Amino acid sequence: MPGDFVHLHLHSQYSLLDGANRLPELCRRVAELGMPAVAVTDHGNMFGAFHFFHEALQNGIRPIIGVEAYIAPGDRRDREEKAASESGEGYAYHLTILAATQKGYRNLVRLVSEAYLSGFYHRPRMDKELLREHAEGLIGLSGCLKGEVAGSLSRGNFAAAKKAFLEYEEIFGKGNFYVEIMDHGLPQQTAIVPDLLRLSTETGAPAVATNDSHYLRRDDAFPHEVLLCIGMGKTLEDERRMRFYNDEFYVKDPDEMKARFRSWSAEAVSNTVPIAERCAVSFDTDGLHLPTFTAPDGRPPADYFRDLARAGLDRRLAEDVAQIPETERIALEKYRERLEYEMGVIEKMGFPSYFLIVSDFIRHAREKGIAVGPGRGSAAGSIVSWALRITDIDPLRYDLLFERFLNPERISMPDIDIDFGQSRRG
Repeated sequence: MPGDFVHLHLHSQYSLLDGANRLPELCRRVAELGMPAVAVTDHGNMFGAFHFFHEALQNGIRPIIGVEAYIAPGDRRDREEKAASESGEGYAYHLTILAATQKGYRNLVRLVSEAYLSGFYHRPRMDKELLREHAEGLIGLSGCLKGEVAGSLSRGNFAAAKKAFLEYEEIFGKGNFYVEIMDHGLPQQTAIVPDLLRLSTETGAPAVATNDSHYLRRDDAFPHEVLLCIGMGKTLEDERRMRFYNDEFYVKDPDEMKARFRSWSAEAVSNTVPIAERCAVSFDTDGLHLPTFTAPDGRPPADYFRDLARAGLDRRLAEDVAQIPETERIALEKYRERLEYEMGVIEKMGFPSYFLIVSDFIRHAREKGIAVGPGRGSAAGSIVSWALRITDIDPLRYDLLFERFLNPERISMPDIDIDFGQSRRG
């Protein structure tokens, strides 16, 4: 990989009123500066990952997908335990995590999702136990001043910093955790760089220079300050508002980074490149990617789908069609022929799991007493939807067309409009 520096700690506009970097401009700027790759590590989320991936490729640079994670000091579900932190954020430490492989990307998605679902307290937090379960394919950097390692050094406790570092190294695996050093001219940062380099020497883990980039160019510092005020609900006149120390939090070029770290460690700057070379995540955008329904008895989804639809139609014929006057009733065989035809189309298009999942959450709503509408739109033309109780309208009786819903000649996703009562919907 050409080039001698890669940004590994960079925030985009998806960093929730904290990063002002727009992805198209960011990727163009990185390419202009001759850097071969760039990482986006938004705070606690990966909302921009897919967009970033394509913007990077269009500009001829390698996308590195990551996150600046919030790590709970203990159990992520515990709201009481406090973290020692220079920043005053007692609920979490910061940690930089990069996805190196496809498995790593899936693990990172799982970690971030769980952080929101089970660890949210002020911010989406994961913990070391969860990280240990899903560390395969990930690369970790020790983080900024708000990290556990740097924070311990800021408080003069080298032993605690080393202990924390070795614990993270054990979680990620030897060779997958790096000593992260930053220098934006902050006195707190420069004060601990010697200790970080000592930590690198004592543990044998390489040091890597990163630049916490919240905006694109130095001139963007003031607009970013305004953005922070909007996020915090403050005015520029408020002396107590959060603000950055200086205007150094922009995307620097390789020469600027080498000059900045020349007195510390030139190797730390070049160490960004081998990390970037290890990160090779891609997205398969061909075809549709849908979840697979797991049948209760372990059968293939298509088999379970057919059995459930046939049984459902039998119940509809016995309960609904039987109530229609015989003179207005359509032959039962017509229903079964239509069902078999629709199921064939649905299987050919790869949608059995889709119908099973929709049927499952509608069944759940009804069992819990949550009002569900009878169905509307083109889905009402499907006898499979009727048999699975996704809709409550007999399509044969009202001469509704299945092809308006799914057409084998025009491959597209099913569109099922469902109305749930507002009460207890969530």
